[in-house]
Amino acid sequence: MQERIRYAEAYPDARKAMLVLTQAVEKTGLPPQLVELVDYRVSQINGCAYCLDMHSKDLRARGESEQRLYMISAWREAEHLYSKRERAALAWAEAVTKLDDQQVSNAVYDMASGEFSEAELTQLTLAIVAINGWNRFNVAFHTPAGDYKSPLLRKTG
Repeated sequence: MQERIRYAEAYPDARKAMLVLTQAVEKTGLPPQLVELVDYRVSQINGCAYCLDMHSKDLRARGESEQRLYMISAWREAEHLYSKRERAALAWAEAVTKLDDQQVSNAVYDMASGEFSEAELTQLTLAIVAINGWNRFNVAFHTPAGDYKSPLLRKTG
């Protein structure tokens, strides 16, 4: 698929705004590994090849197992691979991304609020909003995937 627009060049302020949002997520105190898992799962749902490439490489650089990466789209059937907190985050991320019947169910809210404080759940929602935004830019404009190099690998060797 050919790239349609290099949005960061066409309107640099769009990328800058998205980076500010991403920096706000990084300052939340949520574990980076958890945020990356959410980013990866949301990017699967949205079919964002660029973000899947990025987050799979960053997760691997953080020590994520291949098995957990391969099984994340079926986390409900492989719940033994994910902590209760991770499962709650994944359920929340899926519900907020899909907005089935224009809502997030009470069952999903109860699951998420049982694992996250009000502040953390707000922070997690911000992370979900951010990755959905990046996904939409990259999917809409066919950002090429496959060449991402994780900065985490550069730091460790």
